[in-house]
Parts: sequence; structure tokens; C-alpha cells
Amino acid sequence: MLALSLGFDLARFSGIIVIVVIIVLVLLILAANVKVVQQSKASVVERLGAFRTVWGVGLHIKIPFIERIAKTVSLKEQVVDFAPQPVITKDNVTMQIDTVIYFQITDPKLYTYGVEQPMSAIENLTATTLRNIIGDLELDQSLTSRDHINSQMRAILDEATDPWGIKVNRVELKNIMPPKDIQDSMEKQMRAERERREAILQAEGQKQSQILVAEGEKQSAILRADAAKQAKIMEAEANKAARIMAAEAEAEAITKVQQATADAIRLINEADPGKGVLTIRALETMQKVADGRATKIIIPSELQGLAGLAATAKSVFDSVEPNAAAPAAKPKQ
Repeated sequence: MLALSLGFDLARFSGIIVIVVIIVLVLLILAANVKVVQQSKASVVERLGAFRTVWGVGLHIKIPFIERIAKTVSLKEQVVDFAPQPVITKDNVTMQIDTVIYFQITDPKLYTYGVEQPMSAIENLTATTLRNIIGDLELDQSLTSRDHINSQMRAILDEATDPWGIKVNRVELKNIMPPKDIQDSMEKQMRAERERREAILQAEGQKQSQILVAEGEKQSAILRADAAKQAKIMEAEANKAARIMAAEAEAEAITKVQQATADAIRLINEADPGKGVLTIRALETMQKVADGRATKIIIPSELQGLAGLAATAKSVFDSVEPNAAAPAAKPKQ
């Protein structure tokens, strides 16, 4: 009886252990099939080997042993730097060019099932596209047309990778490395170009300097001529003013003389002088006229009689003076 009881307890204990193990396994399986998709991530889920759905951000539970996560991809923009690729230009110059691609996964399903090894496919596609574009350009064009090459490659790669769920945002040529001899010749060319530009700048500087000096001399000459002109104008204005003042003074003097003469005549007329006084004044005036340098003198008719009288008086005086001088000489004998 005791043995039967012990066997029953052992069987019940074993059953409890099995149940506990089963519950633990179920919990572990459930925990393993609960998935949390992070921000900027996406998970491609398959059911029995076929595409089921794409999980976005959040908590998801997959069916154990039936569903599986085929791939988890990042939806952020990614950068891939590819190794330098040898390319040949139109003028048969071989050089190494490495590229940098900025791309973003837009469709996780197409990215998962569209192409095997997408990065390798993009690298090979980039190399072939770069060779095609550079093959149509010469060396100088390849070195100076980076923007054109970048935009052309971006358009081609974006179109080619669209079935893969990839969008190419930018393509940049990181380095363009010509052969060593080409680099040396380019450096010599650049050095010659810099020396030429330096010579041109120096010539331009000298030219500008000479122009400025000439302009300064021109302005100085103009100012000197203007100053001389103004000085002559002021001198002429001063001479003009002096002459005007002299003329005005002379006119004023003549006016005063004429006024004095007119006043004298008026006073004489007011005094009513006799004929004798007028005759004497006329003789005095004739004397002053005779003292001049004129060789001809016109004598008014009323003074001719007085002139004869004066001549007679002079002859009488001349005859009287010798007779008066003779008696005065006798006592000396």
C-alpha cells in the first residue's frame, strides 16, 4: 500500500515537471517570436518560404516555425565609398577615379528580392557607367566637368536601381588621379599660367599707376591754368575798376572846374565890369596864349587896336630910355 502511494506521488510529480517544462518552452517560444522593429528599420517577413509582409516600426509577433524574418534593412540614407576604378578618356589617357554614392532603400521587398548582393551590383554598375561617361570626354573635360559627370551618373544609376527598391540621391567623384607624367605636365602648365597671370597683373598695375599719374598731372595742369585764368580775370577786373575810378575822378574834377568857371562868369556878370577891365583880362589871356608852343595866334578884331596902341607905347619907351642913360654916363669921364 505504501509502495503504491509512493508510485502515485512520483507519477504526479513527474507530470507537474513535464507541464512546467512545457509552459516554460511555450513562454520561451513566444518570447522568441515577439519582435520590436526600431525606428528607420523595416523587416521582411516570410511564411513557409514565401513573402508575407513588411514590418514597420513597433511590436510584432510572428508565428513560430511558420514565419521568419528574411531580412531587416535600414531606411536611412547610406554612403558607400567604392575603390578607384581605371578609366580611359577619349584622348586615350588612363586614370583612376573613385566614387562615393549616397543612396536610400525605399522598398524593402524589392531590395530583398530584386537583386542578389545589391552593393556588388551597384559597384559594378557604377564602374561601367563611369567608364562610358569618361570615354566620351577628353582629359581636360574630365577634370573640369565633375558636376556634369555627377549628375549624369546619378540619373543613370537611379533609373537602373529603381527595380531594386533603391533610390540614388547623389553621386560624387571623390578623386581623379591622372598618370604621374600627366600630373607633372599639368603642374608645369599651371606654374606657367600663374607666372603669366602674375606678369599680366604687374603690367596692369603699372598701367593703372601711369594712368593715375597722368590723370593727376592733367588735373594739376587744369587747376594751374584755371588759377592763372582767375588771376588774370581778377587783375583785369582790378585794372578796370581803377580806370573807372580814375575816369570818375577826372570827370568829377572837370565838372568842378567847369562849375568853378561857371561860378566865376556868373560873379563877373553880377559885378558888371567895365570895358577896360575886360580888355585888360583879354590881354592877360593873350599873353598866356603867346607863351605856348603855337606858331599861329588868331587875335580878335576888337583887340587889334589895343595891340597897335601897345606897340606905339613900347617904341616911345624904347626912345626915352637911351636918352636917360646918356647923362648918367658923363660923370665917368
